[in-house]
Amino acid sequence: MAYDPNSQSNLDEVKTSHIHLNLAVDFVAKTLAGSAELDIEAIANNVSKLILDTSFIAIHSVTLDGAPLKYTLADRHEKYGSALTIELGKTLAKGDKAKVVIGYATTDECTACQWLEPSQTVGKKHPYLFTQCQAIHARSMVPCQDSPSIKLTYSAAINAPLRAVMSAVPTGEEKQANGTTTYKFHQKTRMPSYLIALAVGNLEGREIGPRSTVWTEPEVIEAAAWEFVDTESFIRTGEELLTPYDWGRYDLLVLPASFPYGGMENPCLTFVTPSLLAGDRSLVDVVAHEIAHSWMGNLVTTENWEHFWLNEGFTVFVERKILGRMQGKEHAEFSAIIGHKAMVESVEIYGKDHPFTALRPCLRGEDPDDAFSSIPYEKGFNLLYYLEKHLGGPEVFEPYVRAHVQEFAGRSINTDDWKAFLYSFMEKNFGQEKVDLLNKVDWEAWLAGTGMPPVENKFDDTLAKACNCLCKKWDHSRTVEKPTEFSPKDIEEFSPTQKVVFLERVSELDSLPHSHLELMDKLYGLTPVRNAEIKFRWHMICLKANYEKMYPEVAEFASTMGRMKFCRSLLRALYLAKNGAELARATFKEHRAFYHPIAATMIAKDLGLAK
Repeated sequence: MAYDPNSQSNLDEVKTSHIHLNLAVDFVAKTLAGSAELDIEAIANNVSKLILDTSFIAIHSVTLDGAPLKYTLADRHEKYGSALTIELGKTLAKGDKAKVVIGYATTDECTACQWLEPSQTVGKKHPYLFTQCQAIHARSMVPCQDSPSIKLTYSAAINAPLRAVMSAVPTGEEKQANGTTTYKFHQKTRMPSYLIALAVGNLEGREIGPRSTVWTEPEVIEAAAWEFVDTESFIRTGEELLTPYDWGRYDLLVLPASFPYGGMENPCLTFVTPSLLAGDRSLVDVVAHEIAHSWMGNLVTTENWEHFWLNEGFTVFVERKILGRMQGKEHAEFSAIIGHKAMVESVEIYGKDHPFTALRPCLRGEDPDDAFSSIPYEKGFNLLYYLEKHLGGPEVFEPYVRAHVQEFAGRSINTDDWKAFLYSFMEKNFGQEKVDLLNKVDWEAWLAGTGMPPVENKFDDTLAKACNCLCKKWDHSRTVEKPTEFSPKDIEEFSPTQKVVFLERVSELDSLPHSHLELMDKLYGLTPVRNAEIKFRWHMICLKANYEKMYPEVAEFASTMGRMKFCRSLLRALYLAKNGAELARATFKEHRAFYHPIAATMIAKDLGLAK
């Protein structure tokens, strides 16, 4: 029986098997309007009603077989929206099917949609729409059973004045008399509602592989096509590690800068932040992560958001396996070192006893967005990395990970399902010895314990040694008024990732004197750097040191990069820095419309500006 504390739909009585969307995109009204056709099936007897999740949606009509149905929209729950209860007009027995058609429109409070003015795009000439439905925002775009426990196929006919792309395979387009075009899509592989995705804008596509096109505004197409040229190699490596790629296409959409995440694993069309366009292919690891989601999250899905680590921990584990095979084991381990730092920061922000630092948190009454951090990613990865070492290495664990996908493909699972299969696989394939090892694992500490993991994994630090060494050198120089032992050659041989780790190590020190930060910037060219990951770490170091000279640079970066990892962290740190609170709040207020609604809500909470 499916359980989802963050959905109001009657998941125990009905499941949706397919949704067809027939929507018109109106950039003037900033709405999606039309209908959603839901193919439903009773999974219990005596089902007389269908309850759907909605949020800020205007319902115009509900019909079944052409006949109008009675419906009520409940008062709004602050976090979960308004339950839409539809009287089916008949009683369904278990196994009975029906098609319910809902006429509706989104409203200006829709949290899934971000409508950009031409001025907010790269080209500055056309408006732009993109959606972001994870975790529970699909309900603001389409009335649905908005739970990852429900996996469905979907199709769509989207009428728009500019090109539309979706998390599905395009099946055709029709020009209309009024100058718009109807774009048609179909997603044949079952997926959860949070992966329904739409973008509409002045988009151009460029093939970068036999099953991959990169889409972006024309002004960025050359840079994007160059940056993501290795995409097919990532997919093939994932297939070698796991199972054949199931989704047909793997396209990429490079969004405008207000996109709130590094990437979103929408099937057939991964959404990525333009902050990845570093010009040196140094940040395309995010693509390895999103490709790994094709199996972990999209094919095998968390049953609800309390088990989110099954999506993200497995994805990070597979991502680093892909990197290890393509670039060498030391690069994968280096990535784990960076991830470990992110986990430490998340634990520090929440506090080591906070329930959201548990791998399997309780989210009853909670907004899953509030629990979003690096914990499910990195603590989940650390559990799997530990289990691999504990059970005998990759030759034991990699066949298990492949079997995990084969066993659960097309299903939504919870931690108990995962653990039961892990035990049965190890017993069946390797015998009682591995079961005995599993019984030695402190499951309670790993899954329910708060704070850092109960076991600290050791990672290959070959690539980190030079970073650590240079950091110590700066630390030892702090009492020297004008140190002379540093030069641009210090980081000449560093990869961009090593520069990131060097700056992370510096950020762990007591703050260096401002004169030292000025020298470091002059020698290493940190303020004008294009790589967003390097720029972000440099800004965080300056904020920790209350280096007010850099505050305007921080405000500028945070107001032009809507990825929450950057803008939210920087504005929060600026708010806490000496004499920084007023600038942080002013920057946010001035640019609030630039940020995605999800990001704006979280930042407002951080800065004490929430309603």
